[in-house]
Amino acid sequence: MKIVIGSLNKTKVNAVKTVFEKEEILTVEVPSGVSAQPVGDEETLQGAINRARGARKTSQNSTGIGLEGGVMFLHEELYLCNWGAIVTPDGKLFTAGGARIQLPRSFIEPIEDGIELSDVMNDYAQKSDIRHHEGAIGIFTNGQILRDEMFAHVVTLLKGQMDFWSKEE
Repeated sequence: MKIVIGSLNKTKVNAVKTVFEKEEILTVEVPSGVSAQPVGDEETLQGAINRARGARKTSQNSTGIGLEGGVMFLHEELYLCNWGAIVTPDGKLFTAGGARIQLPRSFIEPIEDGIELSDVMNDYAQKSDIRHHEGAIGIFTNGQILRDEMFAHVVTLLKGQMDFWSKEE
């Protein structure tokens, strides 16, 4: 099976490689078709779907995977959210969501002002390029769960669904 990941982000690529160890894996930058900072489950999921569909179209007989990180509001609090999508060569779509953790209240205003979480995180943690390394989840879980591990869980959920439904046919 040939897997095409709709991102060049190394945490997303590592997540897919962890789950699909023996598959041929290609990476391609695919636009998410959503805002730079997706807000809410619907927008974040749509970004993952768009990336998966776009990735699949770049290579014949391939399976496309899209992973998207975002934020969501619940009870006036801000949470990290993440979604994934996988599209099989015949066009079947499977989706899954992953871990959610509460973000500091001080992040609400910059996010509402349109600043991306990655920029807010870089300032907060006094680091650069967090989204390509441990991610917000790595910072706020004290390194217990890193961004690639979070996305690997989502990819495992996607693969499991794809495997289950392929044997049902």
